[in-house]
Amino acid sequence: MYSYSDFDEAFIRSRVAQFTQQVERRLDGSLTEDEFRPLRLMNGLYLQLHAYMLRVAIPYGTLNPGQMRQLAHIADAYDKGYGHFTTRQNIQFNWPKLPDVPAILTALADVEMHAIQTSGNTVRNVTADHFAGAAADEVEDPRPYAELLRQWSTDHPEFQFLPRKFKIAITGAEHDRAVIAAHDIGLRIVRNDKGEIGFQVLVGGGLGRTPMIGMVVREFLPVEDLLPYVEAVLSVYNTLGRRDNKYKARIKITLHETGKAEITRQVEERFAELRPLFGGNDQKLLEDIREAFAPPAYRNAPIDAYTAFHKADPVFRAWADTNLTAHKNDQYAIVTISVKEHGKTPGDATSAQMRVIADLAEKYGHGDIRISHEQNVILPHVHKSDLPAIHAALAQVGLGTANVGLISDIIACPGMDYCALATARSIPIAEEIAVRFKELDLEHEVGPLKIKISGCINACGHHHVGHIGILGLDRAGVENYQITLGGDGTEQAAIGEKMGPGFAYDQVVPAIERLVRAYLEIRSEPAETFLQTVRRAGLGPFKTALYETEGAQDAA
Repeated sequence: MYSYSDFDEAFIRSRVAQFTQQVERRLDGSLTEDEFRPLRLMNGLYLQLHAYMLRVAIPYGTLNPGQMRQLAHIADAYDKGYGHFTTRQNIQFNWPKLPDVPAILTALADVEMHAIQTSGNTVRNVTADHFAGAAADEVEDPRPYAELLRQWSTDHPEFQFLPRKFKIAITGAEHDRAVIAAHDIGLRIVRNDKGEIGFQVLVGGGLGRTPMIGMVVREFLPVEDLLPYVEAVLSVYNTLGRRDNKYKARIKITLHETGKAEITRQVEERFAELRPLFGGNDQKLLEDIREAFAPPAYRNAPIDAYTAFHKADPVFRAWADTNLTAHKNDQYAIVTISVKEHGKTPGDATSAQMRVIADLAEKYGHGDIRISHEQNVILPHVHKSDLPAIHAALAQVGLGTANVGLISDIIACPGMDYCALATARSIPIAEEIAVRFKELDLEHEVGPLKIKISGCINACGHHHVGHIGILGLDRAGVENYQITLGGDGTEQAAIGEKMGPGFAYDQVVPAIERLVRAYLEIRSEPAETFLQTVRRAGLGPFKTALYETEGAQDAA
């Protein structure tokens, strides 16, 4: 993984010193909260319902064991012993005290981490496929390009005060695990007819109150044109984007109001002006960056013991069959560690769990850890002979749940338990769904099913692209939950369709159960997934199941 240069180190230390002074001025009253707000947001510090919240950047979701241990230390020393992994591959600490924030930022800087540009109207953390560099279906590792984008966008003078926040995602695989179509800019690494590497470029995706799927503006962008083209997109957006209404300020609205043809024309025009200015310096930097992402020294050893253990132990077999993904090296596997134990808060990891993950990555995983946008943790390079030992260690700390991709592997925003913007609870709904389907012993029979929950219209839980999406709203002071069906965050990206009237809090879990039972009744065969059934059968049978009872009709 990438290590800081002398410039990076000096820059981060300078920002910590600067913000330390700003915090001191806030504490002694020299700065009002209104004056302090833009300063803290530039450093990832929010003021939530009950306390400050610090969002720490994990660029393209990549960590090393030392960094994970430092996050555990921060959780113990300055928070309540846990952190929350987010849908932007970051981690949030929900309970820091303002006087402690400079010490936290210093501790982060000690392990080459920071909280810069994790908030504000700027380019946010660049996200990537969490299986990058390991996946069997990968065209090329996207992380060097994500790092190039990170360096280019950090403190970029033109893009610190955009009309609205700006999000970039990149994938290097055939199967999109980075939800690129729901980002302001989505990048897919592809090969052209000559076998050359480049990017398919999507612009104008996003969720929130106006969900849209990104439009393809370039089918093939050569590698050497990446930075000038992305800068051209941002430059045009910075000029045209609305600043009179924050709800219409995202680039998706700019694209919709201006038109794809005109936006593309302006981007191409600006790109032609910018391209000569880079002079190849970005490509020299890219070559240096690539060296930091060389594949690990894979171990060549028999896997007979793994095969025998998989056959003999049903608990291990269930975990292996659910939580492992094919690696480009046949002797290895990609391990997804579920941070979704039934009845627990999705994405929350204790300091003890973080330390176990760090130890396992160091001992068995070539020192590589990833955070997924699905709020799980990944060990991307594990030799199959080490998998039984890893599972045993994970199980001891509540991380051995065999549910990745199943109904209890739920994405959920913090909701009204923490967030000042939320209008309904998300976490309790997720916990209750997971517990209910564990009690029913149905989730393995149901198979792949992605439920995503947001506690407000901002859609931080990505509910629009859930196979089942749940949106919590406030209706005259009462929580009301809308359900959508058929969303998809993959290369077949789709926005889910609203099913009908919403449900009261205590009716959500029964409603989800009715949807699932309807699926089990009408699927054409056990191999047909929930999403495939929705696409084949349409919404009709599910609407009938959802609103079939008098109680459900009354709730509407």
